[in-house]
Amino acid sequence: MKLKVCGMKYRENIEAVSALKPDYLGFIFYANSLRNYEDKPIETSPKTKKVGVFVNASLDEILEKTKTHQLKVIQLHGDESDDFCAKLKQFQPEVEIWKALPVDESFDFEAMNIYQNADAILLDTKGGNYGGNGKKFDWTILEKYQLDKDIILSGGISPDDWFEIQNLSKKIPQIKTIDINSKFELSPGLKDVEMVKEFLNEMKVKKQ
Repeated sequence: MKLKVCGMKYRENIEAVSALKPDYLGFIFYANSLRNYEDKPIETSPKTKKVGVFVNASLDEILEKTKTHQLKVIQLHGDESDDFCAKLKQFQPEVEIWKALPVDESFDFEAMNIYQNADAILLDTKGGNYGGNGKKFDWTILEKYQLDKDIILSGGISPDDWFEIQNLSKKIPQIKTIDINSKFELSPGLKDVEMVKEFLNEMKVKKQ
């Protein structure tokens, strides 16, 4: 199981979290987000891949940000089509594409089949915003999942959820990554480094 720490915003905080060597650090490039990243590019641990989160951005903007910030993953969190994913793959074949889909109790997992050009699907709680709702959806509906596409689990994950996630991943091994954000913050974009460190340590212990 891999860990993505999303919504990074402040340079010193980014450096501190990066030193913990999570698998991914997420940078949101969306003006309407409280965690919108507007600073200069920053180096992270070589073991940590940078993820750029975009919401209905233009192809040119995504390509420019990918080059400038040396992104290894592009996360599409808006209404982007599979054709759009294909175009990104054409221009950035070495970069992973994650497509976020909003989930509620009526979610149809077959809808994931539309995104053949996405490397993985990020499942987040459906709400009034494009992500950032800070709430969990009912994880029991994942037991209906029968596709092969890798899943990134997102939405209101807290430090107390690791045991449940671990048990869930035994039933649904397609869950490859968990995405933490607001429940590990002191304020929007400012992560509690010790809280992230403890969670990472707990993950490492449970892997042994």
